[in-house]
Amino acid sequence: MREILIVGGGYAGFYTAWGLEKTLGEDEARITVVDPRPYMTYQPFLPEVTAGSVEARHAAVSLRRHLRRTRLIAGSAVEIRHADRSVTVRPASGADYELSYDTLVVTAGAVTRTFPIPGLAQEAIGLKHVEEAVAIRDRLMTAFDQAASLPPGAERRRLLTVTFVGGGFSGVEGFGELLSLATALLKSYRELSMDDLSFHLVEARGRILPEVGDEPGAWVVRSLERRGARVHLNTQLVSAENGHVVLSDGEEFDSALIVWTAGNASNPVVHNHTDLPVDERGLLVVRPDLRVGTADEPVPDVWAAGDDAAVPDLASTVPGAHTVPNAQHAVRQGKRLAKNIAADLHGGRVRDYRHSSLGVVATLGLGRGIFQYKRLVIKGLPAWLMHRGYHVLAVPTWERKVRVLAVWLTAALFGRDLVSLASVQHPRDAFVAGGVQQDSAERVARDRTAA
Repeated sequence: MREILIVGGGYAGFYTAWGLEKTLGEDEARITVVDPRPYMTYQPFLPEVTAGSVEARHAAVSLRRHLRRTRLIAGSAVEIRHADRSVTVRPASGADYELSYDTLVVTAGAVTRTFPIPGLAQEAIGLKHVEEAVAIRDRLMTAFDQAASLPPGAERRRLLTVTFVGGGFSGVEGFGELLSLATALLKSYRELSMDDLSFHLVEARGRILPEVGDEPGAWVVRSLERRGARVHLNTQLVSAENGHVVLSDGEEFDSALIVWTAGNASNPVVHNHTDLPVDERGLLVVRPDLRVGTADEPVPDVWAAGDDAAVPDLASTVPGAHTVPNAQHAVRQGKRLAKNIAADLHGGRVRDYRHSSLGVVATLGLGRGIFQYKRLVIKGLPAWLMHRGYHVLAVPTWERKVRVLAVWLTAALFGRDLVSLASVQHPRDAFVAGGVQQDSAERVARDRTAA
């Protein structure tokens, strides 16, 4: 059978494999997906995971549950050599090994882009995976517990200071949702007040949310500032050593939680470890039909989509434009990829990818949002409802739609579930501490007996 190897199980990879299972017979091809995680992360839900509005597991779509005929390999692709038609896979444990293929699909996904800022690697956390969103939520709630037992002062201020670096959609949505959670938490902590909170959003450019117009972006800034946040435009993070934040505008403060959302970078396997053609940004050169290569020099049997692919935007009026790296395109590119690969194997017609934007919508916290489609701008509660409606329809599988909707309806009746489970990040601490206490008690008992 033909071996179809898909590198990456994110949006594009998941939908490609899902579509191929539906269009190819079991005796036509064997589909393999290589990804270090056993699930696809629905990233638009991550800001709401940080706020406790969506359960963490509901933002993850199990690959094994929904890809019934696909072979799943838990590992990372570390090198692609199309000249040999092989991919080097690095499992979580054990030695690297080779996988061969007849057809290759590269949907590896982007990684968080970082810079050599002092203290960033040691102090900051990203917002690209479910684990990070859960950790951000638990850290904030644990900080509330600790701050409530302290008198007003520098340490309480540090614990309740939150810094987001990056004013794109991920940063602004995460920032707005976490600010909404912190405000709601104050009702349960009589020792604390709004004056104890200090939320900072740092953006290197002169505006946030570049996907929306200037006026809607300025409205979002004003909305966040009215809620007590500080938005630092034209400002960069200079240092974060030991949690002490230093900004390029001269402001300095201690922050217990630093979240880095300042953009994405091409996956290292695509940028540095492949013989496939890449552009100056480290993205795969892709034709409109999602084949890798150019019109004059296509690469046989290799396809790509998603964040690591420079896909021409046929719906744009700008010459040479490429599709923006977002879920809206990745999902549709994955579906088109499956149809094109099946058509290519069956000798049918391969079609170009074309998709006109449906607009952009963002949540800014419970009951707050913004939507823009061309010149139409909707703000506040209606935009927030549109955000929830769109994403409950967009998340794959009916099982996930029902689960997410059930959580939202439950929260509407009973409010957020304000419980921190930060201890799950160190599950052996209680066990080890219990053993130490028991040993200590036994020593005391033996000493008393000897005496």
